[in-house]
Amino acid sequence: MKVSGFLLVGLIVFSFAVVPVFAESVSPEVAAINAAKEELQVNINVVWTCVEAFLVFFMQAGFAMVEAGFTRAKNAVNILMKNLMDFSIGTIAFFLLGFGLMFGSTNGLFGTTDFAIKNVLGDGGHWNYTFLIFQTVFAGTAATIVSGAMAGRTKFKAYLVYSVFICAFIYPIFGSWAWGSLLNGNGWLEKLGFCDFAGSTVVHSVGGWLALAGAIVLGPRLGKYGPNKKPKAILGHNIPLAALGVFILWFGWFGFNPGSTTVGNGEIGRVAVTTNLAAAAGAIMAMIISWLISKKPDASMSLNGALAGLVAITAGCYTVTPIGALAIGLMAGALVVLSVLFVDEVLKVDDPVGAVSVHGACGAFGTIACGLFNAEAVLGIGSANTGFLYGGGFRACCPNHYLNYSFCVNFSLYLL
Repeated sequence: MKVSGFLLVGLIVFSFAVVPVFAESVSPEVAAINAAKEELQVNINVVWTCVEAFLVFFMQAGFAMVEAGFTRAKNAVNILMKNLMDFSIGTIAFFLLGFGLMFGSTNGLFGTTDFAIKNVLGDGGHWNYTFLIFQTVFAGTAATIVSGAMAGRTKFKAYLVYSVFICAFIYPIFGSWAWGSLLNGNGWLEKLGFCDFAGSTVVHSVGGWLALAGAIVLGPRLGKYGPNKKPKAILGHNIPLAALGVFILWFGWFGFNPGSTTVGNGEIGRVAVTTNLAAAAGAIMAMIISWLISKKPDASMSLNGALAGLVAITAGCYTVTPIGALAIGLMAGALVVLSVLFVDEVLKVDDPVGAVSVHGACGAFGTIACGLFNAEAVLGIGSANTGFLYGGGFRACCPNHYLNYSFCVNFSLYLL
């Protein structure tokens, strides 16, 4: 018995002594597997984000079709040239100046480094190039929103100058306040809890308020308002073309919102679902409201309703439930119809494509809706819900900051 006991104790001691040896011999293999998994995930993220950037770029075609279809035939070539040039000029302006102002190390108001991505090439360079192209197409989207609202009365040369200013200065500076920490910056708005996952505010509402400032300064098209100041409808020349543009934009939005995860994982599907639900709900509600007002369904309002739902869900696509997305889309669909009528009949601002309402009003609403519908704990992406309707308190950051900034700066610019 004593011998057996000694043997048992010896085996136990031997096992404790040998296990670390085996563990040490296995650990290099485990480390190699983990490294390979990390590298694979990084490459998936790069491929996913690049593909989504290409989808967002295709939205330029959608904007061109919508704007050309909703305006008169004589403006079609001008619209197409403006959409081509605002992206071409904006690409270079954002590369040279805008990217650094938006994502460089900040002085509190804007970035001061990384111009032409000079200082970040060696820092995970493969991802930084991907991040640059993804953010470039977002900047192009903000710039092109204005084109339709000022259609029919804008000098082409002046529009080219505007494209430089928005992509080099206006959009990047505000973007640094909300998204600077995505690279090397640190925005003061995001510290306040500002919620805008993919750009209801940063991209769309900024573009919408730029459009409003431009439309006010330019004044209405000839024949838009009669002697009694009542608006006269100037119908778009090609509604099927505009409808094609809306479907292209809807398709591109699956790059805009799911792509903003910049990570190739299962969250992509959830964001795509909330995006699609809001667009569908917006189209249906806009059709119903316009039908009730004008006694017949209105195709242009229904098309803008789909865009309104897409714009509104862009802020909360990652943080709201599918039911929340439905609610946001329905409210945005109603809002865009009422906003178009208000801008046209009360403010007397001539906006041929409804850009101010779709992007400005619904973009602001989308940001505020985060304070109502955010459900991070429900979705398992946070420890607590921040939406008022889910017990989190009303914490939406008021969009007055960017409204005042973008409208006032651009109103002054257009006066020049």
